Amino acid sequence: MEETPVPRKRPRGIYLLPNLFTTAALFAGFYAVLAATQGRFEASAIAIFAAMLLDGFDGRVARMTHTQTAFGAEYDSLSDMVAFGVAPALVAYHWALGGLGKVGWLAAFVYCAAAALRLARFNTQVGTADKRFFQGLPSPSAAAIVAGGVWIGADQGIDPSYVSWLAAFLTAGAGLLMVSNFRYWSFKQLDVQGRVSFLLAVVVMLAVALILIHPPVVLFLGFLGYAVSGPVWTLLQLRERRASRRHGRPAGGG
Repeated sequence: MEETPVPRKRPRGIYLLPNLFTTAALFAGFYAVLAATQGRFEASAIAIFAAMLLDGFDGRVARMTHTQTAFGAEYDSLSDMVAFGVAPALVAYHWALGGLGKVGWLAAFVYCAAAALRLARFNTQVGTADKRFFQGLPSPSAAAIVAGGVWIGADQGIDPSYVSWLAAFLTAGAGLLMVSNFRYWSFKQLDVQGRVSFLLAVVVMLAVALILIHPPVVLFLGFLGYAVSGPVWTLLQLRERRASRRHGRPAGGG
């Protein structure tokens, strides 16, 4: 008589390595808020950019080590909400928006709520969306715009009261772009693990050198340009489709 095989229990626990990067990104977001409450806005902005760097590592490490789990995806999303949703909103509020009263906290809340909606929409579209593009401005890029603006102000010694309305517009605008339908290039088709052309290697080297010249200004302008690229790209695509319909030929490009 054959024995009935005992079903193997699913191993419990979590993978340590990718979640270490996620925890580090979460801590960076927490530290950004803590530093802002102490008036150390340059440190706050740098912490948000550090969270961006760490957030880029956790997913790649998980894929490289084949340790992708549902827990890791949910943990990463919660970490992103703190680092790229709550932290930039509170840093901007403590730096310049607080002096605007209700308008200030409303702009900060619009950004924070938009980040939550952006992350929720992204999570529900993971299996169906075109991986070449993001729908809406990614939350790390929106956080970089807000943090970059604060970093420039702190670095240049700008009085926040002089630019409070500009900061409110920038914060709320970045939030609204996150929940927009504008399409942004995701860069996921770039194979960083394989061979790359010599020209690309030179471009990367020049980009790093350019950032090192003046990090706050270069990073702010770079991510601001990326934010503007979404509306421009979408409008160009709509214009091309309308022209194609007028001439009776199929529209091109995705």
